[in-house]
Amino acid sequence: MGLLTFSINVTLDGCVDHQEGIADQETHAFFTHLMDKGGAMLWGRITYEMMESYWPAVARGDAVAPRAMREWAVKLEDKPKYVVSSTRKHFPWSNSHLMPADLRTSVQRLKDETPAGVLLGSGKLATELDRLDLIDEYQFLVHPRIAGHGPTLYQGGLTRTRRLRLVSAKPLRNGAVAMHYRRER
Repeated sequence: MGLLTFSINVTLDGCVDHQEGIADQETHAFFTHLMDKGGAMLWGRITYEMMESYWPAVARGDAVAPRAMREWAVKLEDKPKYVVSSTRKHFPWSNSHLMPADLRTSVQRLKDETPAGVLLGSGKLATELDRLDLIDEYQFLVHPRIAGHGPTLYQGGLTRTRRLRLVSAKPLRNGAVAMHYRRER
């Protein structure tokens, strides 16, 4: 069974707005490394649509992007992408699949069938999956910024506190810190 790892960019005040992080070569190399280690990606519909609107064009060379971003995009094309959605049924981006409606069962099955693990990159979906006790690890890239607005991490709230064990903390040259935690069960 693979682990479900929630990974996202977050500011010091908890903002997870994708426009608030530092988008440089080092940041993209960090996420490319995480994606390389995992067997599949898991997103909610909104995150999927945001990714779908940009990354396929970068992978094809239709959008100008630095080397690290292009490397991420090309690898993302081949990676299985699973999407949780109740409103959208058709996902034309390569290797994209709709998750069955029973979230607990379908995500557990995905973990069971993906020994290399699943990388989760959607904040709202993470809240729901954490409520279902399905997230095993957290890899946050904490940016040296205070956004002063939302959306924020776990904005929807959890029913109880999660106890985590620090696996590693690595500062990046751009001032962000990669924080890796494992869930204590």
